[in-house]
Amino acid sequence: MKTAIVTGATSGIGLEMTHVLIKKGYKVYGMGRRFRQMPKEENFEAVICDFRDVNALYGAAENIKKRESIDLLVNCAGVGFFGRHEEIDGGNLSDMIDVNLKSPILLSNFFMKDLKKNKGQIINVSSVTAKKISTYGCAYGATKAGLSSFFESLFEEVRKYGVRVTTIHPDITKTSFYDNANFEQGDTPDTYLNPQEISNVLDFILAQREGAVVTDLTMQPQKHRIRKK
Repeated sequence: MKTAIVTGATSGIGLEMTHVLIKKGYKVYGMGRRFRQMPKEENFEAVICDFRDVNALYGAAENIKKRESIDLLVNCAGVGFFGRHEEIDGGNLSDMIDVNLKSPILLSNFFMKDLKKNKGQIINVSSVTAKKISTYGCAYGATKAGLSSFFESLFEEVRKYGVRVTTIHPDITKTSFYDNANFEQGDTPDTYLNPQEISNVLDFILAQREGAVVTDLTMQPQKHRIRKK
């Protein structure tokens, strides 16, 4: 049985990806701060972890590594704060850097020997904002651009060892991510994505033959529309 780690497995895209991987026969360690919806499948284990705390992150990763050799790392945890840059709290800026950028870099570093040994894979959930100017989301967009850039370069470094790296760039998705923002997705299904739709691409990504890699995948709704709350 292959083993996967999914960060941000508590809700939204991460939770849906967890369900997909379990159905595909993976043992999944889901990492997150608070599990409101605990997957009931037998091959799931919740790992409580605050991604802003480096010591806690390394402690959780070490506990997993003592028990399992990792085949798949899914970096899905994310946090966003939006508005004029000077109006965003400094602590919130730091949280975005820690959760969106620093923790995936640290986890990939920690588990890279396993991934090389197993010819494993890293899948990252970035954002379409990584590829464009993001006014009122400058810092958030920067963390996602950094995430995408890092893993694009990392693939060039580790591809000769058989490690595959894929980064998904979804547009606005109907999840709790925007609960604290002053805007949300449009009110019709053609103006947003569902987390299930993003998790469904795992079948496509993981089904590629050895020697073929999906490195970059972008998903968008048909129409671009957001609305103020």
